[in-house]
Amino acid sequence: MSLFERHRAVIPDWVALYYRSPIEITHGEGRRVWDADGNRYLDFFGGILTTMTAHALPEVTRAVTEQAGRILHSSTLYLNRPMVELAERIAALSGIPDARVFFTASGTEANDTALLLATAHRRSPQVLAMRNSYHGRSFSAVGITGNRAWSPTGLSPLQTLYVHGGVRTRGPFAGLSDAEFIAACVADLEDLLGHTREVAALIAEPVQGVGGFTSPPDGLYAAFREVLDRHGVLWISDEVQTGWGRTGDHFWGWQAHAGNGPPDILTFAKGIGNGMSVGGVVARAEIMNGLDANSISTFGGSPITMAAGLANLSHLLENDLQGNARRVGGLLIERLRAIAATVPAVREVRGRGLMIGVELVRPGTDEAHPEAAAAVLEAAREGGLLIGKGGGHDTSVLRIAPPLSLTVAEAEEGAEILAGALRRA
Repeated sequence: MSLFERHRAVIPDWVALYYRSPIEITHGEGRRVWDADGNRYLDFFGGILTTMTAHALPEVTRAVTEQAGRILHSSTLYLNRPMVELAERIAALSGIPDARVFFTASGTEANDTALLLATAHRRSPQVLAMRNSYHGRSFSAVGITGNRAWSPTGLSPLQTLYVHGGVRTRGPFAGLSDAEFIAACVADLEDLLGHTREVAALIAEPVQGVGGFTSPPDGLYAAFREVLDRHGVLWISDEVQTGWGRTGDHFWGWQAHAGNGPPDILTFAKGIGNGMSVGGVVARAEIMNGLDANSISTFGGSPITMAAGLANLSHLLENDLQGNARRVGGLLIERLRAIAATVPAVREVRGRGLMIGVELVRPGTDEAHPEAAAAVLEAAREGGLLIGKGGGHDTSVLRIAPPLSLTVAEAEEGAEILAGALRRA
């Protein structure tokens, strides 16, 4: 029996697998991975934006090995030096004053915790979220996810209202200028808050990940913040995919909207662990310390994941991988836009840094083309390139998010493979 058949026999049907013939990735190095059949691929998706620096990064491998030789686990009931050291660094980098950091084992759990903090602080179960958003797969996270393909139930412990603004080039405000777009979204938010009881928080991804790497004009969330502050509503910035310099221009996605300072709560995960299960929440002390019950985390902040996070963050900062994302990502976006100009099915190439979306439509229309996206995904793999896809319920956007150490030569190689895949598909 093949591994695929064994997978289907014991794993739920709703656990998605890429490709008609799914591949087993056995090892990686740098920006490359190999499958069980010995095929080599250039990795432009990094385990869903999680392999942030490089596969088999020596510093991380060494830190994990050394920590594993001492102790793997203790829980938050005991003092944990690597956890405190990583929390100190993240608190300083967050921009949030008097920050406290709570570690989790995933981005879903981080967003869950942020929602708990906000609703407890405001004593309200009402939450604002963006249309086309994705925040995880827990009961509360799917309840606020504004993307029906990833929200399997309308039941939720929260009351969620959805706000315009996360998608610039589609929807009722798409034809407006950036300034007009922001003004229209702010007016919609004002109107929404005028018709609701006390709201706890707005949670928003600065760049929507699963939604297809869509984003509003810079400054939208700063304009939102003025309205939110007036109503006492907290702002949660979901940085699970946008954090750690991936967007190139900024270390955090919220900094593109920094007119009114940092968010009240920031969530993170994925890239900081470079494959280890690390997530977390940063919040002002008055919010973080506001819970009136005991809590711990069994696996959040484990010594081995914290050791990996410290080594990975040090490598990122010491090698200016944010700057590399800006430089190489800028070149890659321009290269992909030149290719797209020759492919009628490409509606838009968007993104910043090494977070790039290629939206596909049926030629001559504005209609999403998920079949083409699936075909390009297959053709790219056959050419030796791994990419992702997303884009709302229609999954018609190719998602490109390589490790931040991507070289110019690798960017050119990947663009060539993708150009061939687009033309074939």
